[in-house]
Amino acid sequence: MMDAGPSWTKERVELLKRLWSDGRSASQIAAEIGGVSRNAVIGKVHRLGLAGRVAKANGTAPAGGRRPRAEGESAAGETPSVVAPAPPALALYQAASPADTTALPESARVTIMELREFMCRWPMGDPSTPDFRFCGDRAITGLPYCTHHSRIAYQPAAERKRERKVVGFR
Repeated sequence: MMDAGPSWTKERVELLKRLWSDGRSASQIAAEIGGVSRNAVIGKVHRLGLAGRVAKANGTAPAGGRRPRAEGESAAGETPSVVAPAPPALALYQAASPADTTALPESARVTIMELREFMCRWPMGDPSTPDFRFCGDRAITGLPYCTHHSRIAYQPAAERKRERKVVGFR
């Protein structure tokens, strides 16, 4: 059985509350109390419901804090950059949907019972309906899909990076 460590006596809890309200960090409090870890202090603060901190009256940063950055300044002193949002996944899916159903003739589609190792396993249609099929075209060696459906299913890393291109602010 694991040792629970030093117990939280009333005196220790009161000291914790006082140091926490003074704005001390969990590491500083643990060092002052002694025999407890930073994580033990954080856990106790959470269980006591002391999560809020008392704001400084003059609105300055805490001791040892960093100076505020000038407007438009980034961490490296360059103009900040933002990752452009990727197009919605639904839009990509909808754009690909017509191609995957019209690219192959109806005769190439196979049921699960007709599906073999060398055939494309791309699902076509609604699985809850009797006319649900798989592509059935010749699969690429080592992959479950044909050339057409592999282009839809797999994207090279370079293309994924282009989708989240970095845009700078001026």
